[in-house]
Parts: sequence; structure tokens; C-alpha cells
Amino acid sequence: MTLSHNLYEKEAREMWGDKAVDEANEKAKNMTAFDQEKFNGIFRSLATIRNLSPDSKEAQESIKEWYQFLNTFENYSLEAFKGLGQMYIDDERFTKNIDKFGEGLAKFMRDAMAVYADKNK
Repeated sequence: MTLSHNLYEKEAREMWGDKAVDEANEKAKNMTAFDQEKFNGIFRSLATIRNLSPDSKEAQESIKEWYQFLNTFENYSLEAFKGLGQMYIDDERFTKNIDKFGEGLAKFMRDAMAVYADKNK
């Protein structure tokens, strides 16, 4: 599904502009079934370790995989990656969707993403 079918596209266009949303739509269209499965697999993997410390070796290896996956579609700076993690908590829609993989996953990811960004500057 592309962002054009997303209920939040108008909001995204207001926040980030037409060009950014159009580019995201194009990337979403090009996401393969393999990409979607990898996306879900990373979330499932992170959910299994969400009770570990966000700075544990396992958490940091898994969140690095998430960072690398995201960077196959968009160039995320470490600061943008950290900000994305914060958005997982600040926007309850993100929290609700991410926590479908396991209660507390959004908070764990936010924390692990912040640690990763700070350690890799």
C-alpha cells in the first residue's frame, strides 16, 4: 500500500511537503514482498528481546539491522534515526502499531535507537 492510500497522507504532506511524500510513495510502491517480510521479521526479532537493556549487545545488533534496513530506502542520519525512534512514542499511532508485535516494543526501540545513534556519532 502506498501513502496515497494512507489516512495520514494529508498530515504527512503538511509536515514534510509534497516532494518528500511523493518520494516516499514511490519507494513504498517499489517495496517487494521480501522487503515487507524483512521489515516484519526485524520487528518480530526486536520484540523477542524487548525486555533486555536497550544498550545490550543483542539490542544494539538488532537495532543496527533496523538502521541498515531503513537506509536501503532512505538516507537516515543518526540524528534522524534517533528522532524517528522518539516519534514511535510521541505519536500514539506509531506506538499502537509497533506494540502489536509486543507490548512495550515502541519504547524499547526508541531507547535502543537513541543509544545506537549516540554511540555511533
